[in-house]
Amino acid sequence: MHAPLLSPLQKRLLDGWQRGLPLVARPFAAIADELGVDETGVLEASAEMIARGIVSRLGLVVRPNTAGASTLAAVACPTARVDEIAEIVSAEPGVNHNYEREHPDLPIWFVATGATRDAVGATLDRLRAATGCDILDLRLEREYRIDLGFALDGPYRPHDHSPAKRSATETEKRLLAILADGLPLTDRPFAAVGATLDLSESDVLAILGELVEAGIVKRIGYVVRHRPLGFSANAMVVFDVAEAAVDALAERFLGSPAVTLLYRRRPAGPRWPYRLYAMIHGRDRGTVEREAAALVERAGVAVPHRLLFSTRCFKQTGARMDR
Repeated sequence: MHAPLLSPLQKRLLDGWQRGLPLVARPFAAIADELGVDETGVLEASAEMIARGIVSRLGLVVRPNTAGASTLAAVACPTARVDEIAEIVSAEPGVNHNYEREHPDLPIWFVATGATRDAVGATLDRLRAATGCDILDLRLEREYRIDLGFALDGPYRPHDHSPAKRSATETEKRLLAILADGLPLTDRPFAAVGATLDLSESDVLAILGELVEAGIVKRIGYVVRHRPLGFSANAMVVFDVAEAAVDALAERFLGSPAVTLLYRRRPAGPRWPYRLYAMIHGRDRGTVEREAAALVERAGVAVPHRLLFSTRCFKQTGARMDR
């Protein structure tokens, strides 16, 4: 008989703290007090989920382009070279997400991040040279929905927020860079982080509070990997809609709880004219296909679109904005 995927404590941790990790000196003790367990048990349960790949990190989700620069990119390559090229892409330090999607000409999709737009551009140039492939730079123009989280019995409806009030300061960027791989699993994680930057524990807590209040940090908590939790199907639905009509169509899509992420991106000429991107996650392909069809119907007009399922994840880490 197989052991359960998650212990009762781990289920409670994921349901309760994918966002809203307490910004106090001993956050794990605060969680333990709320759950009626001990701090060591919370730390051990958290470490086990990370070791098993269920949780990628206990850390921050940062709003795109507020503490550096980023872009979504697609690689034009033959399917016979996907494994080879995916390995090259994943080895690039500036790449934090790298997936294979169902597209005959653009099978590899990745996110590149860096301290500046020039740094991101340099990453794409290096990868073009290393792979010999054309790479489309599909820059973010506007976000409508971000902050993805998952409940164990179905996806959360992500929180919608107003735009960030400002960009991160240099001190804040240094802190975010240290936290890119997550908080250390120790009783006083903020003190440990502060020690690496010559900041006090109270300084770190104050800065993080300011980052959340400014909308730069969208959430602090467990960042899960959706596939191990049973959300094995996800697809990106892209729409070729006139620039003047994108925002209005996005507003219609925001009424659908099935849409987990929603963005407007810069098109890439005739080869890739799509501006509006909607992500749908589900437990099986059929469910995602039905939700995508409902989204197309919600558009209300014959908007050209494509449905691209993700088939493999090659890399998924926190974004690095310090390079």
